[in-house]
Amino acid sequence: MAELRFNALKEIFNRKPVEIEDFPSNISEIFAVNVFDLPKMERYLPREAYLAVKKSIDTGMPISRQIADQVATGLKAWAIERGATHYTHWFHPLTDATAEKHDAFLERTDGSKMIETFSGELLVQQEPDASSFPSGGIRNTFEARGYTAWDVSSPAFIVGSTLCIPTIFVSYTGEALDYKTPLLKALSALDKAAVKVCQYFDKDVTRVYATLGWEQEYFLIDEALYYARPDLMLADRTLMGHQSSKDQQLSDHYFGSIPERVIAFMKEFEFEAYKLGIPVKTRHNEVAPNQYECAPIFEEVNLAVDHNQLLMDIMRRVARRHHFRVLFHEKPFAGINGSGKHNNWSMATNTGVNLLSPGKNPKTNLQFLTFLVNVIKAVNDNQELLAASIINEPNSHRLGGHEAPPAIISVFIGKYLSSVLDEIVSKVTTRKMSPSLKTDLKLGIGKIPEILLDNTDRNRTSPFAFTGNRFEFRAVGASANCGAAMIVLNTAVARQLEIFSSEVDALIKKGRKKDEAIFQVLKKYIIESQRIRFEGDNYSEEWRKEAARRGLHIITSVPETLKLYLTPQGKSLLVETGIFSERELRSRVDVEYEKFIKKVQIQSRVLGDLALNHIVPVAIDYITSLLDNVKGLKEVFPEEESENLAAPRKELIKKISYHISEIQRLVHDMIEERKKANVIEDLYDKAIAYERNVKPYLEEIREHIDKLERIVDNEKWPLPKYREILFTR
Repeated sequence: MAELRFNALKEIFNRKPVEIEDFPSNISEIFAVNVFDLPKMERYLPREAYLAVKKSIDTGMPISRQIADQVATGLKAWAIERGATHYTHWFHPLTDATAEKHDAFLERTDGSKMIETFSGELLVQQEPDASSFPSGGIRNTFEARGYTAWDVSSPAFIVGSTLCIPTIFVSYTGEALDYKTPLLKALSALDKAAVKVCQYFDKDVTRVYATLGWEQEYFLIDEALYYARPDLMLADRTLMGHQSSKDQQLSDHYFGSIPERVIAFMKEFEFEAYKLGIPVKTRHNEVAPNQYECAPIFEEVNLAVDHNQLLMDIMRRVARRHHFRVLFHEKPFAGINGSGKHNNWSMATNTGVNLLSPGKNPKTNLQFLTFLVNVIKAVNDNQELLAASIINEPNSHRLGGHEAPPAIISVFIGKYLSSVLDEIVSKVTTRKMSPSLKTDLKLGIGKIPEILLDNTDRNRTSPFAFTGNRFEFRAVGASANCGAAMIVLNTAVARQLEIFSSEVDALIKKGRKKDEAIFQVLKKYIIESQRIRFEGDNYSEEWRKEAARRGLHIITSVPETLKLYLTPQGKSLLVETGIFSERELRSRVDVEYEKFIKKVQIQSRVLGDLALNHIVPVAIDYITSLLDNVKGLKEVFPEEESENLAAPRKELIKKISYHISEIQRLVHDMIEERKKANVIEDLYDKAIAYERNVKPYLEEIREHIDKLERIVDNEKWPLPKYREILFTR
C-alpha cells in the first residue's frame, strides 16, 4: 500500500493540463444549443403546439394528447439533427442523484424494416421499474411499477447522444417518489398566495415565481490519490488522516490564482454547462486547499434545481477526463472548511419586480417590507422544519464549523433593516393611524434603498441571511438536492402569505384603510418573530444558550431532527397544504432514516477494514523494526549504555502497541454495536442506535490511527496523507 501511495504521487508530477478544442470566445454562440427551449420549439413545432406549450409553462395548464404528439414529432426531429439516437425520462429519485433509462428511437414496422419513431405517449408518460429506488415503504419490491410524467416547465436537453426529458416520478398508486413532484406543488402554492398579496400594491401582477441561485462548493483531488484512499472511494470522505501542518490558516488559497489543471477542468465543465443552458457565471478558489466554487445566474427554482443536479453530473464526468475526482461531500477532510450549497432565494413577478429588492418609492418599499417580514415570520414559525430539510449524515459533520453556519436556524437582516422594523413596532398602534403618522412611516421606508446600498452586511455565520435583494440559505449541504430545502421554504412562505392576506382582508372589512391594515399586521408579525432574528456570532456559546432560551431548535441529532417532519406543525404545513399526503411525508422521513443508517454502516465497515487490514499490520511491521533495533543496540553496546539508548525506542514500542490494542478493541466493539443495531426493526430506533452507539466509534478509532500516523515511519504509511491530498495539484 505504501508503494501505491508513492506511485500515485509520482504519477501526479507528470500530469499536464488537458486542453479542450473548439471553445468559442463568445459564449452566446453555444449557449443552450443542446436545449429544446422556446426559440427551438417555435422553429420545430406547429404554431398551435408552440402556443400550447408556452401557455402550459406560464399557467400550468395540461397539454392534450394531440398537442403532445406534435411536440414529440418536433422534438425527435431536433434531437436527431443534434445526433441523438436515444431518449430517456430524466428524474430525481430520493437518492440525491438523478436517474435515467435509455431507449432508442427505434420501432419495427409491419415488415422487417426498422424506423425511428417517438410519440406523444412516450413523451408524456413512461413506466420505469421502481423496485430499487427508495420509497420508505410506499410500495413493496413486487410492486415494481412506477410512472414518470413530463414536466413541461423544464426544457428537454441532449447529453451525448441521448435526449433527456425532465419528469416527475410517482408510484403505481400515485405517491411521489421524487423531489420534483412536491417542489412543483410548493411553487404553485407560492405563486397563488404571493399574487394575492401583490394585488394590494400592483394589479398588473398575475404571476409570482420563486428564484434560486445556488453556489456549489466542491473539492478536487487527483484520481491517483483518490484510488489510493479506499475511504474516499467508498465513503466519500476521509475516515482518518492527521491534519496537515499547513492547511487554510493563511487564507492564501481563497480567491487565489487557479492552478492550470484546475482551470482546464473548469473550462470544460463550463463549456458543457453552457451547451445545456446552465448559466454558470462565477468560479474561484474557496477557503480550503483544493476547494473551489462555481455559481450561476439565478433562475426559476424548478429549473435551477434541475440545472444543479445536471451540473454535478457533468462535473463528475469531466473530472475523469482531467484525471481528477470531484468531491461534493460536505466534510471530506477533518479540520478544514467543509462544502455547502448556498441557496440564494427570492421571488419575482411577471412585471419584472424582485419582491425582496427595495424599490424607489414608499409604495414599492411597503411591498418589499411586506414580503421581507412575511418571509421572516415563515422561518420563525417553521424553523424546525427548515432544520430538518437540510440535515443529513454528511451535512451533520459540516454544520457549525469552518465557515458553515450552525444547525440552529436564525435570520440575519442587518442593523439598518432591523431599525426600520423596530420603528414600525414603536409607531404603529392598534387604533386608527393619523395621516401624519402614515406619512412619517412612508417617508421612513422610502429611504431603504439608500440605506441598503452600502450597508447590507453578509453575516457568514448566519444560516439564513438577507443580502440586499434575496435571502441566502447557507445551511444547505453541497451534496444535497436543493429541492428538499426549497420544498419546505416555498411552502412555508406560501402558507404565511395566505395567512397574511386573510388577516389584512379582515381588518379592511372592519373599516381600516389598506395601508394601515398592512402596517398593523406587519407590526404583529415583527413582534412574533423577534426570536428568530439574530445579528451576532452564531458560533458563540452565548448564542446557543440564548437560542435555547428563545425556544429555537438546537438538536444536532440527525434522526431527532428528521423526526420533526412528523410533528403537528410539520403535518400542518406539508400535509394540510396538499404538498404531501401523510403517507408520502412519513415515507420520506423513513427514506432519510435509511440513508443515515446505511451511510454510517458503510463508514464503519470501511474504517474497520482499513484499521485492521492496512493500519495495524503497518504499525506492527514498524514495531518489529524497532525491536530489531533494540536487539542490535544490545549486541553492539555495553548493557548500561544500550539500555539508555534503547529506552526511547521501548517507550515508542509501548505507545504504538497501546494504539494498536485500542484500535483492535474499538473495532471489535463497533462491530458488536452494529450487530445489535441491525436487528432493530423500527427505522427511527435503528437510526438512533447507529447515531449513539456506532457513529462515536468512528472518531475514537480515528484518533488512535491519526496518532499512529505521526509516529510510524513515513515510508511505511499506506495511505496518502492530508498534506499530499490537499497540496498536490
